[in-house]
Amino acid sequence: MTTNAVVQGSTVIPSMRYRDAHAAIEWLVSVLGFHRQAVYDGPDGTVAHAQLTLGRGMVMLGSASNASPYPQFYATPGEIGGRVTSPVYVIVRDCEPVYAGAQTAGVEIVQELQTMDYGGKAFTVRDPEGYLWSVGEYDPWAPEEGK
Repeated sequence: MTTNAVVQGSTVIPSMRYRDAHAAIEWLVSVLGFHRQAVYDGPDGTVAHAQLTLGRGMVMLGSASNASPYPQFYATPGEIGGRVTSPVYVIVRDCEPVYAGAQTAGVEIVQELQTMDYGGKAFTVRDPEGYLWSVGEYDPWAPEEGK
């Protein structure tokens, strides 16, 4: 099997649509610590495309109001009763300061900070438009000790 995977960054990048993409960008930067790599404005104050990074990871997002060739395939949590079909997992070295920042910001915490059976601490928050973001110290890419 041949792969064309990019080696300098994520090879899988979640892509999301927000009713207020500018506010989502600010939330992801201020609450979870993402960095703006690129933000391209769309018509009427929308975001045509944005790339936010955290370490070697990335999330892409844009405004839900932008035209899409396949609108029947996309829905925001607000359009489907607040449900989320694919939460996002963000790896951090230390959950405690991110958790404290989320509490200070008054973010809805869905799963409190706890030690996980498979390693590290983790918690889950809901962003202002209903997407779930799990933040954890468990890194499945880290080499296991003793191997």
